[in-house]
Amino acid sequence: MSNSVISTKAKIGNNFKIGNFSTIEDDVIIGNNVEIASNVLIANGARISDDVKIHHGAVVSTVPQDLKFGGEITTFEIGKGTVIREYATLNRGTNHSKKSEVGSYCFIMAYSHIAHDCHIGNNVIIANGVQMGGHVEIGDWAIIGGLVPIHQFTKIGIHVMIGGGFRTVKDVPPYILAGNIPLRFEGVNIVGLRRRGFTNGQIKNIKEAYDMIYKSGLNVSDAVKKISENPEIPEEVNVILKFIEQSDRGIIRG
Repeated sequence: MSNSVISTKAKIGNNFKIGNFSTIEDDVIIGNNVEIASNVLIANGARISDDVKIHHGAVVSTVPQDLKFGGEITTFEIGKGTVIREYATLNRGTNHSKKSEVGSYCFIMAYSHIAHDCHIGNNVIIANGVQMGGHVEIGDWAIIGGLVPIHQFTKIGIHVMIGGGFRTVKDVPPYILAGNIPLRFEGVNIVGLRRRGFTNGQIKNIKEAYDMIYKSGLNVSDAVKKISENPEIPEEVNVILKFIEQSDRGIIRG
């Protein structure tokens, strides 16, 4: 620790490890069993849970790249067991939501950028070089391929997989595979859903819902209305309907 700068005001848990030439600022809270490599900056506002690993050169909780930011006190929260790889840059929130956050057991690969007021769920994989604008929301178990740029305020649903390099400017609804230029619906993420314990019946319900949304010839509003006529809508389909209802940018096309 002799070559690192660690503020005496920072709150640090047990079994903490840190490499050379790293810096931990004043307003930082770090849990137990956290490992921080060399040349890492943990800036004011960082809230790091237990069992997190942060690799060489990463930057956590630096000020937002937002011209409206006025120096307000905000945070960047990292959930339990998450891994942050080399040179990832994670900006804290603004007054909009007061924080940015990455959930538990996520894997944030090298050179990724998570901007201000982004909210990322649990068990999410962000591949190398993914670049997020502000206010992006990503649901649990999503996988974002390498070099994907994500437009500000975009929402990405649970269990989504987006192929590498595809620009994401509209909302991506739950459970699907997305790819192509412009980004579009490429099918249901069947392999991922099976790995996570979805039954054949649940997957069938999801496929039927997306057949109505993308293959029936109806526009999205009419397709949602048709699905909603079912007196007993399965929970997995309700998740799709709720996502579409809350979409501000509109969902990707089929």
